[in-house]
Amino acid sequence: MSGAPETAESASAEETEALGARLARELRPGDVVLVRGELGAGKTTLIRGACRELGVESPVTSPTFTIGLRYAGRIPISHLDLYRLGDLAAEDPALLDDYLDPATVAFLEWPAVAEPRLADRSLREVRIEHAGGERRRIAFGAATGRE
Repeated sequence: MSGAPETAESASAEETEALGARLARELRPGDVVLVRGELGAGKTTLIRGACRELGVESPVTSPTFTIGLRYAGRIPISHLDLYRLGDLAAEDPALLDDYLDPATVAFLEWPAVAEPRLADRSLREVRIEHAGGERRRIAFGAATGRE
C-alpha cells in the first residue's frame, strides 16, 4: 500500500478489517492516518482491523462522543473522531497534542477540522465509499487534502 494510491473493494466488515490490518503493517510511530468517508462507511471497522494488527486486544469502538481514545498495542495508538467539532479554535489548544505524538500511530476520522495543524506530520489518507449493499471501495494513499 505504499507508493502510488491503491484502491481495493470490500464486501464485508471482515474484509474491511483485513484491509485495515494490511495498512497497519506499513505504519510507524508518528504516522497520522486521515480516514474519510460518510457516516456508516466503515471508518471505525477499518481502524479496528489496523488496531488488531498493531496488537490491540481491547474493544475498538468509535470515539464520537469522547473525541479520542488511546489503545495499548505494540506501539501506542490514538483514535480520534472529530465529527462533532466544527472548529478547533473553540477547543483546548492542546487537544490534538494529547493524541498526536512522535511515539504514536494516530487515526483521525472526519479530519478536515484538524488538517491546518497537521502540516508537519507524516500523513496517509484512506477514503471509504459505499459501493452498494455491504460493498465498500477503499482508496489508500498520501494525504491529498480536505474532505
